[in-house]
Amino acid sequence: MLDDKVHCMLKAKEYESDYWDGDRRYGYGGYKYMPGRWKPVAEGLIENYNLTNESEVLDVGCGKGYLLYEMKLLLPNLKIAGFDISKHGLANAKEEIKDSLFIHRAQDFYPYEDNEFDLVISLGCIHNLRMFDLGTSLNEIERVGMQSYVMVESYRNEQE
Repeated sequence: MLDDKVHCMLKAKEYESDYWDGDRRYGYGGYKYMPGRWKPVAEGLIENYNLTNESEVLDVGCGKGYLLYEMKLLLPNLKIAGFDISKHGLANAKEEIKDSLFIHRAQDFYPYEDNEFDLVISLGCIHNLRMFDLGTSLNEIERVGMQSYVMVESYRNEQE
């Protein structure tokens, strides 16, 4: 039986346990830390953006923070911050970085100074915002970061 994609997306948009660790039709279907899974991405960001142990990185929509964790494994003194709207995601982050993560909406003003971060990343987050919130989020990413990397998903139609 095929699920109604829109119904499943509405459930997934709650971004809580069903999305992260519930049935696959609502999201990841069990998003667990797998050592090294994010390492190539972390290495690529470090290399392409010339990050060092003195750098600062913000992850907008960090989820469980696994990418930030992998970056810290490679650069132990890297200063990190990450935020997400998911209480479940943040509660299930790696203990080593939990104190660097907090609840915050991507479309709200970011509680940071201009150019505070060497790099701001956002993977698979801002495409979930409403059109009128995108400008604020993108402006904030540009404001607080000297460099940025944003990845979004694509959709087949307006309803998706």
